[in-house]
Amino acid sequence: MMFRRGFILFLPRLVGLLVVACCSMSIVYMLACTPKGDNQQLALPRVHSPTVKEGYEAILQEREERHRNYIISLKKQIAQLKAELQGRTEQLKNMHNQYPDSLDIQLDHSKPEKAQANLLAFLRSQVDKAEVHSGVKLSTEYAAVPFESFTLQKVYQLETGLTRHPEEKPARKDKRDELIEVIELAVGSLNKPDGVSKAKPRVYTASDFVEGIYRTEKNKGTLYELTFKGDAKHQFKKIVLFRPFGPVMKVKKENVNMADTLINVIVPLAKRASKFRQFMQNFREMGIQQDGRIHLTVVYFGKEQMNEVKSILENTSKSANFKNFTFIQLNEEFSRGKGLDVGARFWKGNNVVLFFCDVDIYFTAEFLNSCRLNTQPGKKVFYPVLFSQYNPSIIYGHHDSIPSLEQQLIIKKETGFWRDFGFGMTCQYRSDFINIGGFDLDIKGWGGEDVHLYRKYLHSNLMVIRTPVRGLFHLWHEKQCLDELTPEQYKMCMQSKAMNEASHGQLGMLVFKQEIETHLHRQKLNSKKT
Repeated sequence: MMFRRGFILFLPRLVGLLVVACCSMSIVYMLACTPKGDNQQLALPRVHSPTVKEGYEAILQEREERHRNYIISLKKQIAQLKAELQGRTEQLKNMHNQYPDSLDIQLDHSKPEKAQANLLAFLRSQVDKAEVHSGVKLSTEYAAVPFESFTLQKVYQLETGLTRHPEEKPARKDKRDELIEVIELAVGSLNKPDGVSKAKPRVYTASDFVEGIYRTEKNKGTLYELTFKGDAKHQFKKIVLFRPFGPVMKVKKENVNMADTLINVIVPLAKRASKFRQFMQNFREMGIQQDGRIHLTVVYFGKEQMNEVKSILENTSKSANFKNFTFIQLNEEFSRGKGLDVGARFWKGNNVVLFFCDVDIYFTAEFLNSCRLNTQPGKKVFYPVLFSQYNPSIIYGHHDSIPSLEQQLIIKKETGFWRDFGFGMTCQYRSDFINIGGFDLDIKGWGGEDVHLYRKYLHSNLMVIRTPVRGLFHLWHEKQCLDELTPEQYKMCMQSKAMNEASHGQLGMLVFKQEIETHLHRQKLNSKKT
């Protein structure tokens, strides 16, 4: 009982002590957490200060001033950021005004229909900017983007480097998948009903695919032109597709009827009767017998061997019942450009496809169709890259005999090369040739006239189709570079002569022939000793 009364009396004191302790701890905490000024720390009001209330008011007033300064600083930073953002906006606006063709795509996911319409508009603008419907003016012959050609099995490519081949199956999976996708899409487009014809539609398959060409413009997309067999002989279906760095889009579908499209093959010639006889064998088989829609114009310079050339031409005419030829004789120094120009202008019939050819060229009937399909009056001219044959004596020197000409004409790295520096073999409509101004007749002798004409087409609005073709060959012949040539012509002639002989590997075997024989001799001696 006494203990309980004492505890009750002590309890108020204990509570008082706890209150004092709590107040002391609060004061210590406030002293430790009070922010410092520039040179001194703010202190709580002490005993000798006017009053405790006035001290706290002074502290609060100073903190409010500090926060006010901090807010002013933040407002200045925000103003600076706004000014910088405004400057960037002006820069973007100026860039947009400078390049008005660029399309601003706003993909608003809340409105999918509008987003899809904007995307389609952008992709179609890529088609308009690319060289699909018309050509663009180019500064030099090196600015043209060449096509590459392909079939179901092979790709014929220009940029071979040291590891790739001029003709090969697509080794890279992405290239195989790309071409397979394009062919399948084209077949699907052909089999899609047009809703006009009531007759049962023909079902197209990949086996109807003849050939295609494609090229990529790095900042626009890839253009594909695919040719399929048509409903009758000499008729084709052509599908043009474009991949604008996105889904492939069908550009157009058209029927191409080449049944009445005549090709006038123009050959300038001086002497070389034996080569002309070989040329006429090829012309008779491919041009007369297989194709049948062809005319031959021979422009002959001088009189030496002229009768022999005329006899070859007349014999072919009689044996093949072929009357579509013209023989023009010029009593002047040989000029390839002059001969082609005279032959082109001599034609008096309807507009015709001109094939500028040489006597040492071998072509197939498939090439003649490519010549027709890749030319269009006022639209397109065709500059095929032909496959140039190496010297058969070097290629087949280790064989018992040189194979026949037809067996030699295979596209392999060891047998020849794509003659991508030559522009002499070309197909164009006569109207385009006349409108462009023809050849420069001041150029004499060998070389130069073809590049001059090629540049004229590049500087025009015509589309130049440049692609390697599997049916056009330059037959090897010993090249003589005459002293009468200008220094530039002579240099071009010598470069062409060096390129014609053999591949780097085959020429290397000839250069190091003595070392190779010495090595083989040593190996033979070592084998006898052992």
